[in-house]
Amino acid sequence: MDELGYRPCVGVMLVNADGKVFVGRRIDNKEGDWWQMPQGGVDEGEDLAAAALRELAEETGAGAEHVTILKRMEEPVRYDLPEELMGKLWGGKYRGQEQVWFLARFGGSDADIDLEAHDPPEFCDWKWVEPEQLPELIVPFKKRVYRAVVEAFRELV
Repeated sequence: MDELGYRPCVGVMLVNADGKVFVGRRIDNKEGDWWQMPQGGVDEGEDLAAAALRELAEETGAGAEHVTILKRMEEPVRYDLPEELMGKLWGGKYRGQEQVWFLARFGGSDADIDLEAHDPPEFCDWKWVEPEQLPELIVPFKKRVYRAVVEAFRELV
């Protein structure tokens, strides 16, 4: 597994006017009550901010008309998959992901969130949470990443 690289990925910390963060519960999560922020792979040659807005629209239905990117994390963050998942996700080509995170302000209403905007949907439920809750809601192997994201964007949320 050491020869495997990291999948290029973007993530979005979407905050509303109350300073709360969007999280969704993944449809394919069978092992617990885990919630995550929108994230996804970057297509070859795709601009990272454009990829972030695309993933956000696919997973939440929140289009660019409702979202303003405020900041990009200075450095990407990586995580490794746990052993039981390595070789099973993303065609077995990656040991984990290297993520570039963006902070974005949501200017729409809750009615603008549409989890079925993309087929197939990734989330089956969603909610707004306090930023400090994020590391406790995510799967254990991504906790370090979520702590780094919260710290990077804390002052602007």
